[in-house]
Amino acid sequence: MLNLAGIAKQGSDTIFSWWARYQAAKAAGRDAVNGTIGALLEDDGTLAINKVVDAAIRVSPEVEISAYAPLAGLPAFLDLSKTLAFGETRTRFEELGFSFTSTATPGGSGALYLAANNLLERGQSTLLRDRHWGPYNGFLTNNGIDFVTWPLLPPNGHDVHPYFAADEFEIRLKELCSKQDKVMVWLNDPAHNPTGLSMGDEGRAACLSSFVTSALNNEKTGHTLLIDSAYSLYADEPHAWGETILDAVESGMLWPENLLICIAISLSKSHTIYGLRTGALVSIHPEKAVIDRLSTVMSVTGRQTWSAAPRIAQYCVSEMHSTEEGGEAWGQERDRLKQLLDTRRSNLKLECERLGVPLNPTMDGFFAWIETDDPMAVAESCAQMDVYLVPLTGGVRIGLCALSTGDMAKVAEALAHAMG
Repeated sequence: MLNLAGIAKQGSDTIFSWWARYQAAKAAGRDAVNGTIGALLEDDGTLAINKVVDAAIRVSPEVEISAYAPLAGLPAFLDLSKTLAFGETRTRFEELGFSFTSTATPGGSGALYLAANNLLERGQSTLLRDRHWGPYNGFLTNNGIDFVTWPLLPPNGHDVHPYFAADEFEIRLKELCSKQDKVMVWLNDPAHNPTGLSMGDEGRAACLSSFVTSALNNEKTGHTLLIDSAYSLYADEPHAWGETILDAVESGMLWPENLLICIAISLSKSHTIYGLRTGALVSIHPEKAVIDRLSTVMSVTGRQTWSAAPRIAQYCVSEMHSTEEGGEAWGQERDRLKQLLDTRRSNLKLECERLGVPLNPTMDGFFAWIETDDPMAVAESCAQMDVYLVPLTGGVRIGLCALSTGDMAKVAEALAHAMG
């Protein structure tokens, strides 16, 4: 009874299967530590919840909980989403004549789906870094799209931008432009999942320059740069891409008509409301007609896919951020949670350095990463020492978000044993 696409779907989610193994070990009374799940936990293992957001939800009027949202999203939330995506740079972009559109989605995943469904043709390929969030593959495949990759880091290093492999990026981009009338890049930065890498000012500037140059040199090829900002509000530079783009524009960068920049936002992490499934796809372009058309296309796609995104989080978060006091209260709680992550990352880096564990560069967000040719063997070895991590393509993801501050010595020892 299954169609060909259905037949191809098999297996269980790697992250959740390793989380289940941790839970089984814990239930058996073992002193197991959890570095699997991609949700932020307190040091005692309970889910970290931004109390300001929780309070705002609990005092929401009944109708805001039960009613449909408009198909594109609540106007106040759509306005807020543009600021969440671009921060203080938004105002300057508007002064320069740029236009924005936003469509509310069921989480950041919904924003990625909108892009996959509308911005490439079936049979074309998007461009990803070789280390990326696994579900990207599913969003693309379900829309008939393939992908090609470029390296996470420059293979031979780079003095100016050590966290962006420019040469390999440009080669892949040129190959795609030679055979497609549209190209799209998905780039999770800052606070990359699964590594915690942030590209830095120099890396972002080089990436943007390469992409804009490609658009200028291939004027008949649509170019979309999608920034997945799921974890960015826990980064040291939460609106880094807005600042990079604005700096380039104010320095004289030409913005070709065939260039679109989108930012996928997720309230799951930034506002700790994972289950309320709320996010948005925010797009910027100098031509208002382009933005107006995109707004229609994305809204219709949402209607045809999930009807309307959940209303309650759109309402309560936009209400909360509508006052200076509400925004500051949320920010203080967000800062507390960010400090948890910063302390854990610092502790893990120190312990790994002490034991000679080759941890990848990791700066921001929920994760750290260790590169290995045999991730399953490393993860299994760690599990034997009651440390549960996630084996993925090319390495093992370390969920700093789920580990407690005091777990880092045990994690580093397990990794040292596994890599020894």
